[in-house]
Amino acid sequence: MKTRIVATALALSLFAGAAQAMTVREFLTTADGIPRNATALLRSDTRRLMGEFRGAVQTIRTEQTAATTAGRRPATCMPAKVGLSSDEILARFNAVPAARRDISVTQALREWMAEKYPCPA
Repeated sequence: MKTRIVATALALSLFAGAAQAMTVREFLTTADGIPRNATALLRSDTRRLMGEFRGAVQTIRTEQTAATTAGRRPATCMPAKVGLSSDEILARFNAVPAARRDISVTQALREWMAEKYPCPA
C-alpha cells in the first residue's frame, strides 16, 4: 500500500512537471549552456530543447488544422515543411524583449509563424 502511494505521488509529480510549458527565458538559458560544436547533439539538454520546439510546432499545426476543419481562419498558415536552423531559432528568441521572455516557447513560435506565414484574408 505504501509503495502504491509513493508511486502515485511520483507519477503525479512527473506529470505536473511535464505539463508546464518551457518559457523562452528557460529555452535561451539552457541553449546558452550548450557548446556550439558537433558534441552538442549528444547532450540531453539539446534533445530536450529540440523536443520542446518540435512539440510547439506540433501544437501549432494541430491548432491550424482544427481551425481550418471548423471553418475558422487559423492564426497561421504554416506550410507542411518549415526549415529553421538553430541559429534562426535562437536569433528570433533572443529578439524577444526581456520583459516578454516568460511566454511559452509555443506562444513565441505561434507569434513568429503568424508573422512569417500569415493567412490570406
